[in-house]
Amino acid sequence: MDPAALRSSFPVLARVAYLNAGTNGPVPTAAVQAAQRELDSALHEGRTAAHYARRTELQHQLRARYASLLGCDAAEIALTTSTSEGLGRVLAGLEIGPGDEILTSDQEHPGLLGPLKAARARGAKIRFGPLARLAQHVTEATTLVACSHVGWLGGELADRALAEVPVPVILDGAQGAGAVPVDVRALNCDAYAAAGQKWLCGADGTGLLYVSPELLERLLTIAPSYTSFAQPGKGIDAPLQSDASRHDTPSLARESVAFNVASYDTLGSGGWTTVFDRAAGLAEELASALRARGRRVAPRGATTLVAWEDDEPTATRQRLADAAVVVRDLPNTPYLRASVGAWNHPDDLQTLLSAA
Repeated sequence: MDPAALRSSFPVLARVAYLNAGTNGPVPTAAVQAAQRELDSALHEGRTAAHYARRTELQHQLRARYASLLGCDAAEIALTTSTSEGLGRVLAGLEIGPGDEILTSDQEHPGLLGPLKAARARGAKIRFGPLARLAQHVTEATTLVACSHVGWLGGELADRALAEVPVPVILDGAQGAGAVPVDVRALNCDAYAAAGQKWLCGADGTGLLYVSPELLERLLTIAPSYTSFAQPGKGIDAPLQSDASRHDTPSLARESVAFNVASYDTLGSGGWTTVFDRAAGLAEELASALRARGRRVAPRGATTLVAWEDDEPTATRQRLADAAVVVRDLPNTPYLRASVGAWNHPDDLQTLLSAA
């Protein structure tokens, strides 16, 4: 990978030190151009059968790319609107209720807490433990584990021993897919939900969901739509799709899917391993520099997130924005968080350190 070439793909980087992919990744020029081509086609040719066929073709392309990234088959990937939707589809589809216990971590994002709250309302018990040692808290009463792959607060990694627990494991990969290597086979997870707009630099309102073959057999399809059916014209008794696509969101815009395909190709053009290594290396440099300046850095793993304590995080975040540094303050915590990507340069880190 040529870091300078990758960086030049993102115009915003010429103006600011962009360190916010944990919320929204920077937008590459190629993605906007790809989306515009699809919109222009619809504008001039109408949205006919050819439009629908093109949208389906692009979805096939995107599904295959996401499968390659996660180390699974395309048939095991559903296209969603967000990490939250994917997690919600799984936790609702498992029909968790009275007598079930879900083990989660004590640092989860609302995107998972929402589906967990709904499961609790249906009678399930929710129990909490530390993300890095969560496998130790699995008991005979545990029905399943649902937690982050990468903690959203500071970038701590989930307990690797979760791959060996005797219950299904559902992972929130919002800070994982596109940021760190993900191998769902090695993780031995039953579902992995992630976002399109974060580390994959895709369009808002996009996401992905991996569903293992074992989980697919028992997972109820929540609110099946036209595309959930293998033969939609056969009526109410028509069979659903035999693979994870039965859990696709009902409709993704053609231009959004094209946007995501182009973003994926921009990021992966130099090799995903290099992308992961460069981003993690820069993040560790930032964490070390912050510690050397006496800042208290949140516990983290070899990931792309770096969070540190600040007396006035919201005010500091705004002050940094005024200095052309884009980071996030995390609500109800003392933390500012930088999300470091392979597109960043050491100068971005120095700009942040000088202004912080």
